[in-house]
Amino acid sequence: MARRRWAAWALVAAFVVVPLLEISALILVGNLVGPWWTILLLIADSIVGGWLIRREGARAWAALNEALTSGTMPARELADGALILIGGTLMLTPGFVTDLVGLVLILPFTRPLGRRLLTQVVSRRLLIAGVAHDVRRPGPGPSGPVVRGEVVDDGE
Repeated sequence: MARRRWAAWALVAAFVVVPLLEISALILVGNLVGPWWTILLLIADSIVGGWLIRREGARAWAALNEALTSGTMPARELADGALILIGGTLMLTPGFVTDLVGLVLILPFTRPLGRRLLTQVVSRRLLIAGVAHDVRRPGPGPSGPVVRGEVVDDGE
């Protein structure tokens, strides 16, 4: 029940609050610099966002490949890739508020903030899913059964 309530509020924020913030920001910037400069700023912002996405995406891809070839768990690299994807989507959406959030998620020196938030959200969701499904690990002891058997090698 609480999960549905949270999802409802997230949808309200996404479809009502964010557009209202964007319209307010556009009106404010338009009043400060004029409508043509506002449009030019939005276009320049999208161009810079596209360049940043390409640059940081390539870096994240290279880091992911390096982690995979070295045999280490690429948790940080996968999180960076997800944040760059989300930030890129926000940067390509017209508006100054979403562009600001997208920048925070894309830039390498502010991305750790987003990574920390993403880690908290994912770990909380995993804990809730584990409790909701009553996940038990097999093995010795009261938490699961022990399956006894023998290994047969066919010689292959």
